[in-house]
Amino acid sequence: MPTLREITINDFEAEAMPHLNELYRTALKFTKNQTEAEDLIQEVFLQAWKSFRCYELRTNCRAWLHKILSNKLKRFYSNNKNFKFAEDADEALKNLVFKPAVAESLRDEEIIASLEHIPPCFREAMLLADVEEYSYKEIAEILNVPAGTVMSRISRGRRLLRIEMMSLADSKNFKIKGEKESASVVKFLLGKLKIA
Repeated sequence: MPTLREITINDFEAEAMPHLNELYRTALKFTKNQTEAEDLIQEVFLQAWKSFRCYELRTNCRAWLHKILSNKLKRFYSNNKNFKFAEDADEALKNLVFKPAVAESLRDEEIIASLEHIPPCFREAMLLADVEEYSYKEIAEILNVPAGTVMSRISRGRRLLRIEMMSLADSKNFKIKGEKESASVVKFLLGKLKIA
């Protein structure tokens, strides 16, 4: 590991800056506000610079930065008075009603609006897996939870999103057959967010 004197701004720029746009997109998806996302990313990079002496060069900087972002998002949610965490996620799942699946012709705005109804712990794990394409192990490190919890959160998040989108599909009179087809549609729609 390099000593403090060996680490330069060039090292930081080479390791961290290529991930700036990706981190900004992630922050924007969670905050839903351009100014707040910009402020959050500024805090992430300030924290990364302050802690860069602890970072081992040429390791997984992307995951390290997402870990910092995850911690900043937790603070953002705890400070945001309009945001409400589900007290009991299992109870919330029991109260949801199953409806038919969603069609692939939904607009990105409708997909994003549906994502806003998913509790953040599920949404964050799901977006890291399906949009940012992290492995379960990397997500577990970023969120500081066991890999089994990551898999559970992703599964529950997808199920909640599928229910949200099926409700939207009902309002538009879309028809899709079966649970398997609706699951593939949800993964397809999340993949669309990667492109957007």
